[in-house]
Amino acid sequence: MTNRTNFFAVAFAGALSAAAPAAAHPHVWVDAKAEVVYDAKGEITAVRNIWRFDDAYSAFASQGLDTNGDGKLSTEELKPLAEINVQSLKDYAYFTFITANGGVDVDFNKPTEYWLQDEGGRLILFFTLPTKAPVKVEGKMRLEIYDPTFFVAFRMIDDKDGPIVLDGAPASCTAKTFRPPDMDPAAAAALAAIPADQRNLPPELQLLADDQTNGADITCP
Repeated sequence: MTNRTNFFAVAFAGALSAAAPAAAHPHVWVDAKAEVVYDAKGEITAVRNIWRFDDAYSAFASQGLDTNGDGKLSTEELKPLAEINVQSLKDYAYFTFITANGGVDVDFNKPTEYWLQDEGGRLILFFTLPTKAPVKVEGKMRLEIYDPTFFVAFRMIDDKDGPIVLDGAPASCTAKTFRPPDMDPAAAAALAAIPADQRNLPPELQLLADDQTNGADITCP
């Protein structure tokens, strides 16, 4: 079984058992928030991702994990699923991309900490993704959270701190959030018709998926 299959196997089964027709692309929906971590030198050292999964994925993924039968899912009970998620995400660059200083792609190490928690029946995955080397931002940098194949649909959320937090950034740094445009019904229907086991999109549909990016443009003058 491939890593991607491990990560999304519960989503397939959950969709098949749902009352509504299951769309192949996207198949999982995630509300996302990101914290960009700076060190004392004003350089980026990590991205903390906070992802809240949709009801269907959460319900199916959590079946059988309440091992003590108390009707609640603890962080410890969710630990095996968190490990599967993080291991699977490695092959897909954790759906987290940074380009900085003239378009240079930033590389990440594996997560240093991660866990899942249940909040009102929805699973939330927390993980810290350290950069392989500190990143000095000169001018504009772009952070993107998305799945290039649009198998997972991400959308940045708003809360009291905003969807993007600059943790420890120099006072002059700012972040401007962007979200994907709404997809027209015909395009959405074409994507939904793609078989669930087909990973690569046809070129014309890939162009649609390329527009479904979330993130922020971070400027440090």
